Amino acid sequence: MADKQEAKRKARETKEETKPWIRRFGRIGYMSQGIVYALIGVLALLAALHVGGDTTDTGGMLQKLAGMPFGNVLLWLIGIGLIGYVCWDAILAIKDPNNEGNGAKGIIVRIGYGVSTIIYASIAFNALRFAATNQGSGGGSEQSLTAKLLTYPFGQWLVAAVGLIIIGYGIYEFFSGVTGSFMNKFKTGEMNKHEKRAARQAGRMGLISRGIVFAIVGFFFVLTAIQSDPDEAKGLDGALSEVSQQPFGRWLLGIVAVGFILFGVYSVIRGRYENMSFGKNA
Repeated sequence: MADKQEAKRKARETKEETKPWIRRFGRIGYMSQGIVYALIGVLALLAALHVGGDTTDTGGMLQKLAGMPFGNVLLWLIGIGLIGYVCWDAILAIKDPNNEGNGAKGIIVRIGYGVSTIIYASIAFNALRFAATNQGSGGGSEQSLTAKLLTYPFGQWLVAAVGLIIIGYGIYEFFSGVTGSFMNKFKTGEMNKHEKRAARQAGRMGLISRGIVFAIVGFFFVLTAIQSDPDEAKGLDGALSEVSQQPFGRWLLGIVAVGFILFGVYSVIRGRYENMSFGKNA
C-alpha cells in the first residue's frame, strides 16, 4: 500500500513538473486580471469623486487605454497576459485541480470558471484587437450576447440560466470574501506576515465588492430573460451606474471602486502565490 501511494505521489509530481508553462501563464494571467480591475476601479473612483472619469466596463476601459500614450503597449501586455488566465480558468473548469467536486457547490463553481473563460477570452481578444488597430469601438457586448441568445430556441431560459450562474458565482465570491476562505488558495508558507495581511485585507474587500456587482449583473440578465428585452442587459458599467443611483450612491460607488482596486491588488498577489498544484494531495 505504501509503495502504491508513493508511486501516485511521484506521478503527481511528474505531472506537475511537465506543466510549468501553464502555471507561469496562469500567474501572469492573474496579474493581468488585477491590472484590468484596478483600472476599472480607478475610473469608477474618479466618477464617484466628481473629478473626471466615468463608470465603465472592461470594454470601455480598454477603449480608453487605446487612446492614451503608450496605451498600445499596455493593451498588448494585458491581452497576452489574459490568454494565460483564460487557459488557467479552462483548466479549473475541466480538470478541477482545486477539487471543487461534483456536488452542487462544485458544479456551480466550475461552471463559473467556464463562464469566466469565455468572458476573459473576449476581453483578451478585444485588448489585442484594440492594440493592433490603435483604436476601440463602442460597448454593448452584453446586449449583443443576450440578443443572440434570445434568437435561439428556449433563448429566454438560456439568458436566465446565464444570469443565475452569474448571481451564484457572485454569492460565492461574496461569502468567500466574508469568511476569508480564499486564503486557502495561497501558498501561505511562502508568504511573510505583511504579504499575508495584504492578501487577506485586499481579497476580503475586493471579493465582497466583486460579488455584489456580479450579483447585480446577473439580476439584469434574469430581468432581460423575463422581459425578453436585450436592452435590459447590463455589464459592469451598468451595475456600477446602478449602484451610483442608489441613496448615498456616490459613497457606495466609491466603496465599490476601492474594492475593485483592492481586488486588483489581491489578484496580483494571487498571481505570485496561488497554489497551482494538480492532484488531490499535491
